Amino acid sequence: MPPQKPLVIVTRKLPDAIETRMMELFDTRLNLADQPLSPAELVEAMKQADVLVPTVTDRIDASILSQAGPRLKLIASFGTGVDHIDLKTARQRGVIVTNTPGVLTEDTADMTMALILAVPRRLAEGERLVRSGKWTGWGPTSMLGHRIWGKRLGIIGMGRIGTAVARRARGFGLAVHYHNRRRVHADLEAELEATYWESLDQMLARMDIVSINCPHTPATYHLLSARRLKLLQPHAYIVNTSRGEVVDENALARMIERGEIAGAGLDVFEHEPAINPKLLRLDSVVLLPHMGSATLEGRMDMGEKVIINIKTFADGHNPPDRVIETMF
Repeated sequence: MPPQKPLVIVTRKLPDAIETRMMELFDTRLNLADQPLSPAELVEAMKQADVLVPTVTDRIDASILSQAGPRLKLIASFGTGVDHIDLKTARQRGVIVTNTPGVLTEDTADMTMALILAVPRRLAEGERLVRSGKWTGWGPTSMLGHRIWGKRLGIIGMGRIGTAVARRARGFGLAVHYHNRRRVHADLEAELEATYWESLDQMLARMDIVSINCPHTPATYHLLSARRLKLLQPHAYIVNTSRGEVVDENALARMIERGEIAGAGLDVFEHEPAINPKLLRLDSVVLLPHMGSATLEGRMDMGEKVIINIKTFADGHNPPDRVIETMF
């Protein structure tokens, strides 16, 4: 008699090829409507499933985890960040958590670089001007932005994505600076010609562009607080493709409005999908709908990793992308 397939419940619509493969391998329930599950629906899914496949839009906190059924043994998250899952409670309940690291690195770094270019060069403003029908033609002083070649880029978080951003930035003539929990290997530092700052405060005060590439954890919540944002020079720009919670969004909007910071490129928001109304009014801010990793290739790679994690676990082995609390 063949072994029983694990019951896998998927909380959002995934690429067709991934869903088809999941149906072949596991007893799978899909969310074809792609409506985010309510907390009550999430609890119901966790009462029935052997494996839950959530995404970053599913908040799996202690209160929801405490209602999980005895069958739930694996949360195979479709995404890299795990700030939406209470890892401590999961561990206490004997639930393994996995994610999909590495596969989004290049896509997110591309988007970060796109924003680093778009904000100082006023790409979104120019595009709106053309579409409005108000553009009257080229002029020697019209739509003047700022050169990025030769400027200083301060990267907060020199992990996979931060390093990939640094490599791109070198190609555009930016001087790379970084702040990280730990200094990177000397060989990598030499390759990137990167300058390490132990003090985030000191780095922020000297940068022209700041890119946020660290994960959201309790330690990084409002890492860029109102106090730290005040350290930035008035000509500085902020780019965030990490998590909105890392920045005090109200303070950022207020300071850009007053001209105390030149502008920002934001792919993530503190209370998304809600956007701070002040940000919506600012021309010097480029706003994107959390699409840093949104490539078909990236989503397929994420799905493959989820499948491998579930299959490995179902076969009685330790899944390759198991998340340990101390990692974040």
